Amino acid sequence: MIDGLKKDAKKLTGKIIEWRRDFHRHPEIAYQEKRTSSVIRQFLESLDIPVTTCAKTGLRGILEGIPGGKTVALRADIDALPLKEEGDKEYISENPEAAHACGHDGHMAILMGAVELLSRRKDRFKGNVVFLFQPSEERIPGGAKKMIEEGALEGVDAAFGLHLWQPLPTGSIGIVKGAMMAQPDDFSITVKGKGGHGSMPHTTVDPILVASHLVVNIQSIVSRNVDPLKPVVVSFGTVKGGTIYNIIPGEVSLTGTVRTFDSSIQSLAEKRLREITEETCKAFGATAEFEYEKGYPPLVNHEAMVDFVLEVTAKTLGKDRIQTIDPVMGGEDFAYFLQKVPGAFLFFGMGDGMEFPHHHPAFDLDEKALPQATLLMTSLALEYLGTAE
Repeated sequence: MIDGLKKDAKKLTGKIIEWRRDFHRHPEIAYQEKRTSSVIRQFLESLDIPVTTCAKTGLRGILEGIPGGKTVALRADIDALPLKEEGDKEYISENPEAAHACGHDGHMAILMGAVELLSRRKDRFKGNVVFLFQPSEERIPGGAKKMIEEGALEGVDAAFGLHLWQPLPTGSIGIVKGAMMAQPDDFSITVKGKGGHGSMPHTTVDPILVASHLVVNIQSIVSRNVDPLKPVVVSFGTVKGGTIYNIIPGEVSLTGTVRTFDSSIQSLAEKRLREITEETCKAFGATAEFEYEKGYPPLVNHEAMVDFVLEVTAKTLGKDRIQTIDPVMGGEDFAYFLQKVPGAFLFFGMGDGMEFPHHHPAFDLDEKALPQATLLMTSLALEYLGTAE
């Protein structure tokens, strides 16, 4: 069975790349994936797979095999990022306000490849395969939770997902038992002072000075409030204030992120952020508005399912394709699926020759990874369900 599947996946390479490049040319951001959703729906319906809409622009398709088995879900995210693509690739984004700079175009093409391979084999496996094409992975609160609320996991016994991963060599996989990806919270601070002329700073309450102290003081959360053996990140992403060189502005805004795998550390970081903000501003005679938004929960893989993924990978791609990796501080709303059903999420390497990282305007992926990832996702479904006796 494996040899035949490998041959079929290889024959599908051109079509998978064509799908991926089409999605890449026509990126759409969270909950605006109307063309994307339409293309996928037409494909599923062409294979006589019943399709329902989930989470506005998401899709749930179900392929029925021989009655009497379990149901496994395979998921791909479909949204792009709100940025302008750079570079001269022939399939560059035709939408100047969006780009597939994270690999979701590849995820869709991979899952479509798996749909085609599995649909040809529906008389060889027991049970059902649910295909989840999920919107809004890039934007909190994300599309996974909404899909679940609308019944996407109804009757599902297990779920698998992957992310194409630039740090890994093409064709390799990385996976972690337990917590693999962090909870990505964000916060915003508006420091309110008193503006004035730069030549008379004594008549002002300088919010730029206050913000500078905030950036430094908040670093003490990681270095002095958290056990050094427990991972946590507190980073600032933006600092904005002022309009001209000789005017001290009335306020400065800052935004940042907190990343951790531990809910108690998350709560501590939120508490200390608020305290340090309030007390630092008070020391300079300023005030502050502080907002904190919790992101996706940590992505926690089920240990038995990780063992299953490793077994299937060794069988289909070879043991040498398995890389040892550490957890990462990125967030992923596939975490919600894993809170509801057993399953696992993996990184699939596509980094050979790829210079730019995820979310970079010039990001691209090694397309040689696509048929290999399609083979693995198809194999996970078939091995989980088992063949008919």
